[in-house]
Amino acid sequence: MEKVEVLNVKGICKHYGNTRAVENILLTINSGNIYGILGPNGSGKTTLLSIILGVIKADKGSYDWYNSEKNNPTENIGALLETPNFYSYLSLEKNLEIVARIKNIETDTIDAALEKTGLLERKYSKYFTLSLGMKQRFALASVLLGNPEILILDEPTNGLDPQGIADVRAMIVEEAKRGKTIILASHILSEVQKICTHVAILKNGKILKSGEIGSLIKSEKSIIISSDENKKLFGLLVRSGLFEKVESIKNEISVSLKKGSTAKELNEFAFKHNIILTKFEKQEGSLETEFLKMVK
Repeated sequence: MEKVEVLNVKGICKHYGNTRAVENILLTINSGNIYGILGPNGSGKTTLLSIILGVIKADKGSYDWYNSEKNNPTENIGALLETPNFYSYLSLEKNLEIVARIKNIETDTIDAALEKTGLLERKYSKYFTLSLGMKQRFALASVLLGNPEILILDEPTNGLDPQGIADVRAMIVEEAKRGKTIILASHILSEVQKICTHVAILKNGKILKSGEIGSLIKSEKSIIISSDENKKLFGLLVRSGLFEKVESIKNEISVSLKKGSTAKELNEFAFKHNIILTKFEKQEGSLETEFLKMVK
């Protein structure tokens, strides 16, 4: 399926007095992307989402949905910026009927939204009877009403236990498979790495890096090794020029392999120099590692 430009953010800035919320945000999101907006608390994630939804105005810059001047096509967007306030003593069905009227959409998608979130059997249950995880899924059901093309979710797994997080993750992936574009703000790095195709990393209102998630994760494989002769081994590895990077970390050595090299070659190198390795542990790159490097 051909990718279509869904959102183009051009130099958005927002300040509150002397406090910079977001600064010169440049971002392009295409159809079918699961785009993670990643950053620590206070980095500007919610402000950015609020601006592109038209909830607050930017001081500078602009954004276009579908290359159009129509900046808030609410009929195509389902958004969850915070958990909505539902009526405790009304059923799930009645609550969604109210949401549908507010959004000016038909109520015939209520059952579908409840089914997607695993709550169809609780259709007639009162809202107050739901567990925290169910309430979060119900909030997502309200977002799915009308079958919007774009989902914007701000910290959708906040406060959930591991099972609740897994359930929400599965729902997001399923909606992406149905062709939806999803913009997801989070500070949970492992979740972003598991489900997102693209990511933008924010710190103090600025994008430090953005792009396909695979390109942001350290591509070379590294191996953590150790021996009783670490000082000698480290010197030999550095002088050999056979490896991409050699770093001494506390009582261990991190070795990044060059493209085409194998872990076996590193082991053979040590053996050739009569050094016995007491530790040999392969490590894959992670989003968490790269994120911590950028925001520290």
